[in-house]
Amino acid sequence: MEVRLGDGAAAPLRLITCFDGGQPCTGGLPEPLSQLIREAAKSEAFSTRFGTSLVLTPGQKEAPRHIVLMGLGKASEFTAEKARKVAGKAYKEAKKLKSPGLAIDCAGFEGKIDSLELGRALAEGVSLAAYKFDKYITDSKENPVKEVHIHGEGSGISQGISEGLALAEATNLARRLTDEPANVMTPAHLAREAEEAGAKYGFKVQVRDEAGIRALGMEAFLAVSRASENPPRLIVMRYQGAPDSDDLLALVGKGLTYDSGGLSLKPRDSMNGMKGDMAGGASVIGAMAAIAGLKVKANVVGIVAACENMVSGKAYKVNDIIGSMAGKSIEVLNTDAEGRLTLADAVFYAVSAEKATRVLDIATLTGAALVTFGKITTAVLANDDAFYAKLQKASELAGERIWRLPQDEEFKELIKSDLADLRNTSQGGAGTITGGLFVGAFVQDKPWLHLDIAGTSWLSSEGDYHPKGATGVGVRTMFHLANTK
Repeated sequence: MEVRLGDGAAAPLRLITCFDGGQPCTGGLPEPLSQLIREAAKSEAFSTRFGTSLVLTPGQKEAPRHIVLMGLGKASEFTAEKARKVAGKAYKEAKKLKSPGLAIDCAGFEGKIDSLELGRALAEGVSLAAYKFDKYITDSKENPVKEVHIHGEGSGISQGISEGLALAEATNLARRLTDEPANVMTPAHLAREAEEAGAKYGFKVQVRDEAGIRALGMEAFLAVSRASENPPRLIVMRYQGAPDSDDLLALVGKGLTYDSGGLSLKPRDSMNGMKGDMAGGASVIGAMAAIAGLKVKANVVGIVAACENMVSGKAYKVNDIIGSMAGKSIEVLNTDAEGRLTLADAVFYAVSAEKATRVLDIATLTGAALVTFGKITTAVLANDDAFYAKLQKASELAGERIWRLPQDEEFKELIKSDLADLRNTSQGGAGTITGGLFVGAFVQDKPWLHLDIAGTSWLSSEGDYHPKGATGVGVRTMFHLANTK
């Protein structure tokens, strides 16, 4: 599908929008057709409530075959995220109607938000909505929508469309990596995908095998991986967009390509979806693709400790005390609390070996995050207010909701062990907070953000511009964070 700037006059489907108390924006259409649309907007069949739509089939000469009349709600409440949703909804209507082309006229939105944001949101909305993982369906149907035209006058529209397409492409990359089954997406395969992305988008990739990981002293990471027949990989991606700066942002993603729970074996139903336990790592790869592809003026390193958590005679066990790259000892009380062990070594590597000055980790870490926020909001821990403020701004630009959790000293007491420096599970609940604080204990007091995407990384039903399955959450937020001054 091609998305481009243009009036789309010949497109067989056109999106017409209407705010509460306003008239439908019908600029450029013949008066008889405009009158038909205005009358439809006044009918009981249509509401200006946000997201509601009415499909018209005018049957007039030189008119589009179909018109989607869509309500935008109150003009004062219109946002870039709503523009993203409108574009996604319009694309899905076009697909349902088997229309080969769709035209979206920005005149219906202009003046409500910045033109660059508008162009970016509309391009993201249609491109994200068009994603579908049907690689293994032998009779999968071709996408009927071949072209989407976005027409606008604002100076930033064209740039916004270019950025939006790049960000959607990077998000869809992360979605695809996460949607792949675990028999395909092994640690080695994920590493190859990162290398291919680096070659395509312009960042350097270094992959360490099991021997290289052992040489670094990553004992916690290796403990998790050792029961699997598929050996681990440490994936390091480097992009230098500000060579004169000493600032280095580290993006660290959890890379469990499959999580059985280890000897603390998950119940059958809980194993469903565990191919997606590497969604954080996939999002970091996607973010690096966007950052390098759009040539962000920042230095960024992406790190993924990729492995499987499986069951065998070599598996690490409950009550084991294991080491870590940082030299801290860890008492294992649940082998299914494995992601934080791999992240502990990965974030310490970021600050000690890569010399990162700021660290963000992103992980499908705890079921408690899903219980607390469902699939709507990402849980966040932060040890630096200014860094969190930048994340908040970035998440708003991306349309990805976050919520900061407390991290009082009392929470840290819950992961103290009588036998080691730390224990890998809490002694008294607060699972999302204590899981994040465990990782934070290895960042050496660098400004740090922890994003728990256990709920937001996967949808069981379609959203306005999200498919069923992997969402690619975090890709666009991390891009905007790296691009925030």
